[in-house]
Amino acid sequence: MPVDPATAPMGANLLGNSATFRCWAPQAHQVDVRTEVNGTSDTHAMVPDSHGYWFAEIPGIKEGAKYQFHVVGDGSEGDKRDPYARALTRLPKFPNCNCLVTAPKTFVWHDANFSPPAFSDLVIYQFHFGVYVAEDAAGNDQRANRSGTFLDLLFRLEYLAELGINAVEPLPIDEFPTETSLGYNGTDYFSPEMDYTVPPDAPGFSRYVDKANALLKNKGISGTYTAKDLECQTKQLMALIDLCHVYGIAVIFDVVYNHAGGGFDDESLYFFDREVTGDNNRSQYFTDQGWAGGLVFAYWKQDVCQFLINNAKFFCDEYHVDGFRFDEVTVIDRFGGWKFCQNLTDTLHSLKPQSPLIAEYWMPDQSYVVRRTNEGGAGFDCAWSSGLRQAVRGALSQATAGRWGFVNLDPVRDNLYPPLSAAWRAVVHLENHDVVRVDNQTDRQPRIAALADPSDHRSWYARSRARVAMGLQITAPGVPMLFMGQEFLEDKYWSDNPQSNPGTFIWWDGLRTDKAMQDYLRFTRELIGLRRSQPALRGQGINVFHVHNGNRVLAFQRWVEGAGRDVVVVVSLNESTFWNYCLGFPGSGRWLEVFNSDVYDNWVNPSRAGNGGSITTEPIAMHGFPNSAQVVIPANAFVVFAHD
Repeated sequence: MPVDPATAPMGANLLGNSATFRCWAPQAHQVDVRTEVNGTSDTHAMVPDSHGYWFAEIPGIKEGAKYQFHVVGDGSEGDKRDPYARALTRLPKFPNCNCLVTAPKTFVWHDANFSPPAFSDLVIYQFHFGVYVAEDAAGNDQRANRSGTFLDLLFRLEYLAELGINAVEPLPIDEFPTETSLGYNGTDYFSPEMDYTVPPDAPGFSRYVDKANALLKNKGISGTYTAKDLECQTKQLMALIDLCHVYGIAVIFDVVYNHAGGGFDDESLYFFDREVTGDNNRSQYFTDQGWAGGLVFAYWKQDVCQFLINNAKFFCDEYHVDGFRFDEVTVIDRFGGWKFCQNLTDTLHSLKPQSPLIAEYWMPDQSYVVRRTNEGGAGFDCAWSSGLRQAVRGALSQATAGRWGFVNLDPVRDNLYPPLSAAWRAVVHLENHDVVRVDNQTDRQPRIAALADPSDHRSWYARSRARVAMGLQITAPGVPMLFMGQEFLEDKYWSDNPQSNPGTFIWWDGLRTDKAMQDYLRFTRELIGLRRSQPALRGQGINVFHVHNGNRVLAFQRWVEGAGRDVVVVVSLNESTFWNYCLGFPGSGRWLEVFNSDVYDNWVNPSRAGNGGSITTEPIAMHGFPNSAQVVIPANAFVVFAHD
């Protein structure tokens, strides 16, 4: 049956014994497809429609065929990479590479039984593929010699599952033009960054295949990956997502729809149809307004907006991605992209309602970005929130003044309350890729371990205060997000360019040699486990019923309406233990001490202070409750009680 050019998918798509090619070049005079199959090159004319789209169906195209579009316009003529290309060649190298025809439907998935977590259950882990992990067959760290890859993460997948997080959020993975990058200067939106992939002829490639199959086997899943299954860079990323799902971990992609580039080459999408106005090339996809070294997208063009929406749909459909974090929605809004955001979120909610759509939106009032589109909102589900981060960091900084320094816990109290209509709408974090980046010259902040004690990042003060900070993050309303290394007391700034910034890798070897890091990792694992086992910690209800700045003590109640099993969290930044601290409690009888952070110092802490596993309240009113009890609050620690 002939393919209708008007409804054919964009880019190159296999169709039986042929392939269709479609691109958007509204000002071009002529567009050809130049292909190379088995060393034979051909040029095929494309046919335009009245809307600026060009189409060709070419017989004999197979997976792995190379192609480019050759575009003739008013300004110039030359080859262009397909903006929808799924993969690019390694040779010739980027940016003079060819595009590759891929066969995504031939990848065999094993994730049919996976369901992403409910929004309120999410615990997110943010990391950067290039510097996270890269080891050789002997387990030696190779990050100083090469980038980490999608397949390298397979060797940390069990670690992440054991940590208890249920979603990963890697920094952007699309192709970028620079040697190293955070990922926010991508130019080829549909193609995974080649440096994050492993050439199939690389020494030791088979060990990645072996690891992938071992991960399947450990979960009792029949079937295996072959080396051919993982040759294509697209399928390496698919395999990683597949195995994340097998291990109960959702994958949230960080996408950049506010700007692109940071240096466009002549074969990129910047000047695709080669139009010219006077002496200036006119960009087909972008405004002339810069942002973060690139150019802002032209949101008044429906075709540009559809390109970005198609990108998100593509990741859902072909890569089984579970959600998105959208970079700087503030910028999209500033440059007239609110309607685009509404169309984007409506499309994705229709396609995959369970996918969390997370906005980075730095405005004083974030409510509109998560409001439903039929009410004038942008329709995102969640937004990054900085309030609790700033409040907790402020309290930790004040605590470093010593035993007699004043610590104001009022901002912590105020920012424990959900800033948006539902608790899960706020993504709560103490560290992220921006604030703890070594070359962030505007608002860089120390990592929590360094902030907790600037003079000694492994002292009791650093360890105990860092545990308090993590405790507030994980027990607070909202979706907690950890940044790589935060879970084991990493104290160094990080960089996407470690060659220029030595000493910025997170220290995996510390988990073999540094007891403070080992103990802190255990603490983080069991604290996340507490959150997952106590519905109240994932619910909406919170009542901060006690703040005493003189004592440096704060206490709050968490609950799920009608579910029972309330939780009380008691936090202290006092450097001495309180042995008989009177607190109100919302229920009578026995309350179990379900968590005590003091236990994790020099695990198992031989001098820990605690409540012997439980306390019993008395009918004496206090702090707005009809009951109260005397509790032990360890120094620089927190304890959690659950109603028996």
